[in-house]
Amino acid sequence: MSYERLIARRFLQRDKNNFSRPLVNIATYTIALGVVVMIMAICILRGFQHEITNKVIGFGAHINIRSYAYVNDYDEAVVTMTDEQVHKVAALPLIDHIQPVANKGGMLKTDDQIQGIVFKGVDRTFDTSFFASNLIRGHFANTFDSSAANEIIISQRLAQKMHLDTGDKARTYFWAGNTYRPRAFRIVGIYNTDLSEFDDHYIIGNISQLRTINRWDTSAATSYEVIINNFKHLDQALNDVKSVTRSDLAVTSIVEEQPSMFAWLQLLNSNIALILIIMAVVCSASVVSALLIMIFEKTSMIGLLKTLGSTNSSIRRIFILKAISIVGKGIFVGNIIAIAFCLMQQQFHIIRLDSESYSMTFVPIDANPLIFILVSAGTFIVASAALLIPATYISHIDPAKTTRQE
Repeated sequence: MSYERLIARRFLQRDKNNFSRPLVNIATYTIALGVVVMIMAICILRGFQHEITNKVIGFGAHINIRSYAYVNDYDEAVVTMTDEQVHKVAALPLIDHIQPVANKGGMLKTDDQIQGIVFKGVDRTFDTSFFASNLIRGHFANTFDSSAANEIIISQRLAQKMHLDTGDKARTYFWAGNTYRPRAFRIVGIYNTDLSEFDDHYIIGNISQLRTINRWDTSAATSYEVIINNFKHLDQALNDVKSVTRSDLAVTSIVEEQPSMFAWLQLLNSNIALILIIMAVVCSASVVSALLIMIFEKTSMIGLLKTLGSTNSSIRRIFILKAISIVGKGIFVGNIIAIAFCLMQQQFHIIRLDSESYSMTFVPIDANPLIFILVSAGTFIVASAALLIPATYISHIDPAKTTRQE
């Protein structure tokens, strides 16, 4: 063991008479608190981004193939793709699934309420995992059995507003030319995503109902939804789908269809960056202050070590090793607290949110281990680099003066 490390370890021993001891404790707690704040800020904001992104994609898929005549989900611009064209898209390496859907605007009516809706028609190829995970009662509409074609699921918000529940009949009206066509559906499930923009309007049922109402053929749809296996590769997947799709069809990503939503989510990254910068400065200032106090307190010892032949670099190494131990302890404690909070929030949802304001009922957590590693490594590097500034003061200490003072 080098003598620098040996002396640095002697610093670690608790001495109640040391003036620097409370400052060392404060520095340790400050770093721990800073690490907790940084980790939790990233975990919460990334969790929020992922939760909202998944909900928006759950209603609209990653990529949509539509007619150029499409304007919004109330439109009925028909698109048809042959089995060969669908297989070309499905065979792309980044594509996980492709499914036809049809949307049609209408009205949901009860004895005393009326509400505009969008009926989303799906078939047996539809990926039900999103709605299944958000069902609070009942089951997903049966799209395999033609005798159950009148089954639908509606949102909890619609159910409460219209005073409906599973097992009830839902009277709906759809415009067809200059007249309207009524349909009586049976509610078999209630879902809730807390995303009011969609929950207020969407009901999900069998696509055959819309094909019958609009007198379409059995392969007609208003869009083909494409689900990819990794959101990070959305741009590449979009280009791949465009390359195998007919030129008369519009291929758009969910980011292009919901620009304001994703611009807002992207803006959250600037909040993360600001928090990281502020906490990094606070942690660095705290450990630098503690190191300066230790240097001032041990000025006579520094002079004695210089008298005995120690170089400035060796003495700097002693104090930096001591300060690094403070940083390491603070990072370790901060990680333990952050891990405990993440686990408790994930399991018990301790911190609740107003779903009307935040589109979710609890604070979401993305407890990716890489976040803990990067924050810890970044804090250690920044704080350690900051220690070089006060350590340069050691070279200005004159051993002759400190010896005379003693």
